[in-house]
Amino acid sequence: MGTGGSVPTPARNTSAVAIRTAQDMLLFDCGEGTQRQFMLSAFSFMKLEKIFISHLHGDHFLGLMGLVQSMNFSGRDRPLEIFGPRGIAEIVHATITLGRFELAFDIFWRELKDGEVVEGDGYSVKAVEALHIPNSLSFILEEDGRKGRFDPETARKLGVKEGPDFSRLQRGMDVIVGDRKVSPKDVMGPPRPGLKLAYSGDTLPNERFAEHAKGCDVMIHESTTDSSLAKKANDYGHSTAAQAAEIALKAEAKALYLVHISGRYSDATPLLEEAKRTFVNSFLPDDLELVKVVSSD
Repeated sequence: MGTGGSVPTPARNTSAVAIRTAQDMLLFDCGEGTQRQFMLSAFSFMKLEKIFISHLHGDHFLGLMGLVQSMNFSGRDRPLEIFGPRGIAEIVHATITLGRFELAFDIFWRELKDGEVVEGDGYSVKAVEALHIPNSLSFILEEDGRKGRFDPETARKLGVKEGPDFSRLQRGMDVIVGDRKVSPKDVMGPPRPGLKLAYSGDTLPNERFAEHAKGCDVMIHESTTDSSLAKKANDYGHSTAAQAAEIALKAEAKALYLVHISGRYSDATPLLEEAKRTFVNSFLPDDLELVKVVSSD
């Protein structure tokens, strides 16, 4: 929803990444104007279940009031959950009270510390301390493990007929073929890990984030500047594109997406080129770009 850093530009809005799992829609950060970005996207903000705020700089939370009011105006009646670092309670309170409107749905919030986990329907989100301002967080989204793949050819060779018996085996039930039993273990592959996504928020290069992100399918990492401005970026608690690529390499990530691009870049291609020199599978997404992540196994 927003791939820019600090202030919106004509090309890039401030930080916001929407993730749709098999069950829920989640939002990581909520920069100003996020509700309008949703209106221009393939997603609906009415479907949001949980919002995770990485830290309390305005470009990461100022969109909450507008988003909540738009939900309210559009008739939302089910609860919304908001998670963030110490201080998020005050932000939620301001979101509810400063607009002077009657909220028609419940908002639940929780302050997270390093290592705390939020359990969802078929997934979990872990908070990892980020190296930015005090009480900054990164997030690791991990889906629950999945069943192994069903092998229809093996099932047929064992005499199982297509139809209800195939479904029973996939649901973990035995079936009888003649005078013998065929079990799910006979036709199902080994359990598979769920998809894993790592969102850095704003941070200096962080070895602990790389450790927690190990083997992730997607890493979304801030890359505010190119290496010529590394000192300035690092002095303000930010990473360069090259540093983001180094973290992705250490994490053995499958793909890296560069976000929080400084408004100084009308063309951010040099950042992508810089990242690719260290981590080939790097991408520079535009606002509203939709990326489908599927398992390779």
